[in-house]
Amino acid sequence: MMTSEFSVYLLGLSVVGAPIALLCILGFFSLIDRPLSERATDKLVFLAIFTGLLSSLGMVAVLLHHGVWRFTIELESLLEIDRYHFSVKLLFDSLSLPFVLLAFVLCATIGRFASRYLHREPGYNRFFVLYALFIAGMAVTALAGTIETLFAGWELVGLSSAFLVAFFHERPMPARNGLRVWTVYRISDAAFLIAAIVMHHMTGGGDFNTLLGKSPWPEGHAALSEEQALIVGLLLLVAAAGKSALVPFSGWLPRAMEGPTPSSAVFYGAISVHLGAFLLLRFSPILELSPVLCLVIVALGLITAGYAALAGRVQTDIKTALSFASLTQVGLIVAEIGLGLRYVALVHIIGHACLRTLQFLRAPTLLHDYHTLENAIGAHLPRASGSWRGLVPESVRLWWYRFALERGYLDAWLTDYLARPFLRVFQGCDALERKWTDWLSGGRSRESDRLKASSGSLDELL
Repeated sequence: MMTSEFSVYLLGLSVVGAPIALLCILGFFSLIDRPLSERATDKLVFLAIFTGLLSSLGMVAVLLHHGVWRFTIELESLLEIDRYHFSVKLLFDSLSLPFVLLAFVLCATIGRFASRYLHREPGYNRFFVLYALFIAGMAVTALAGTIETLFAGWELVGLSSAFLVAFFHERPMPARNGLRVWTVYRISDAAFLIAAIVMHHMTGGGDFNTLLGKSPWPEGHAALSEEQALIVGLLLLVAAAGKSALVPFSGWLPRAMEGPTPSSAVFYGAISVHLGAFLLLRFSPILELSPVLCLVIVALGLITAGYAALAGRVQTDIKTALSFASLTQVGLIVAEIGLGLRYVALVHIIGHACLRTLQFLRAPTLLHDYHTLENAIGAHLPRASGSWRGLVPESVRLWWYRFALERGYLDAWLTDYLARPFLRVFQGCDALERKWTDWLSGGRSRESDRLKASSGSLDELL
């Protein structure tokens, strides 16, 4: 019996251990400036993902064999103070296992595509180091059994996402857009962190067994009142909105298309863009305690779907059009969660992620095929116009076109009214610190001038 339990324990650990081992190996050889060859990197990535996938399937078989849909592996108790405790746990249930299986399957597909797409690219090794960081973050996020573990994986995914958006850093726009993505992620992460602190204060810990009950998902019952659920749920909704580009944080999504096509596919077409919906699904027992919160979630999802459908119709490049198409479906998924359709939302995520991955990976060759066809016929392919054109006045259609072309002015709103005031406060604190250090050193140093120049350039980027 002990041998069987130990085998299941190792099987569960290998689901997370395989991508972490991949990250450590690729990162080690990069740190010593001896990156692996493209062939070796490709084989290592495939081996790690295949190991994680087989281990996930093994855990599914174990749970089916024992007739249970909830299994927890406790790794380490980091801190215990009075009634507060922080621990690292892995949770295998009917939500985490489908999501981690989806992540491994799509990461394997996109990884093989990337090995050919980035062939002889100078940043080939850097891409796969960040890709390994993303896979590890996804595995940790999907299987997290505590809110601290979930937050750690959440951060790894966000960090790799921002770096891959700025992958072509020799050009100014990728670096600028990577900074914008990171800015929105900081807002999302701050809301998530505050929600975690509030839940710790309310329940004394972040263990999902305590927060959401020990029943298999989605049958858990949260140990919170309706008012507490509303507060925590709104914070989690802000976190989900930032990560999944829901309104009003949708402006960064088309900017993220500056990254390579493989990263655009895996992040904003398939997996990462659904993390906000996954977060809401994980905490669905909390959401159902507050009808007001559910109504807000439905409204936000429908508004996002409508906005994305409108903005996507005027895009002139295929990656941005696909990103808004993804956002439309994510908005509908969020609305389904608000309506209490948990399994419908989960199936919607899986189906949409697979379809959008195929579209992102097919897009470059599809454009080539279209251009070849247009050159053969000597004209552009016809585009169907909507029947509503004759029903809406020209002035109204022009206003909506400008609104969609400017993407709802969300970028300007986020920069001018949300990010820039924080930046001004931080620059003011930096100026006070430099004056204090200059007074202590007896003069103005070159380092302070350099820091001032760097803060100014950051302001220009935003």
